[in-house]
Amino acid sequence: MKTLLIILSSLVLLGTAAMAVFVLIVQNVETPDYEVVRKEGPFEIRQYPSLVVAEVARKGTRKEALSAGFSPLAGYIFAKERSGDRVAMTAPVTQQLAEQIPMTAPVTQAPADDGSWRVRFIMPAAYALEALPPPASPDVRLQELPTQRVAAVRFSGRTTDATIAEQEQALREWLEAQGLSPADAPVYAYYNDPFTPGFLRRNEVMIRIAESQKG
Repeated sequence: MKTLLIILSSLVLLGTAAMAVFVLIVQNVETPDYEVVRKEGPFEIRQYPSLVVAEVARKGTRKEALSAGFSPLAGYIFAKERSGDRVAMTAPVTQQLAEQIPMTAPVTQAPADDGSWRVRFIMPAAYALEALPPPASPDVRLQELPTQRVAAVRFSGRTTDATIAEQEQALREWLEAQGLSPADAPVYAYYNDPFTPGFLRRNEVMIRIAESQKG
């Protein structure tokens, strides 16, 4: 019994230490600054500044496209094929259906057969677009996104299609209750690596609000 208690205590200490390391790493990863314009429970309206991103387009289901897009983007920031210095990793990784879809269409989690997803890494705020090293492959595109106002819902757990669909629907209903209209397809944002426990994960669904509306 004494040996079992020692083992259990050691496991608890190891788990606590691992958690502390995880929290330290997450806190040191840069995320975009934004202004919270309105907040209601898990829902927020945010004003984002212009952001510089590295982007690739990939076809397939949401999960397939995210996985396929991650590798070339990671290759770019870690300077695996290009010249120049590495670029610091930031969060979140985002993805969005590449084509505009009618806002009246039913919410779906997979693109059409001929559709593709934009998978993006957000570049550190210290980099202007022209200061970034050019990608080695034309597959990776650098661009600057304009300032935008978005509605967002934050949630934890694993990002299954069913969970994302539920959160997206809740966000759309909240937007409608606020008298606001979506201006684009939703953006799915993932802040953590695949090894992060579900209850510690930060995930978001974001929808850009029409420019003519004030949130």
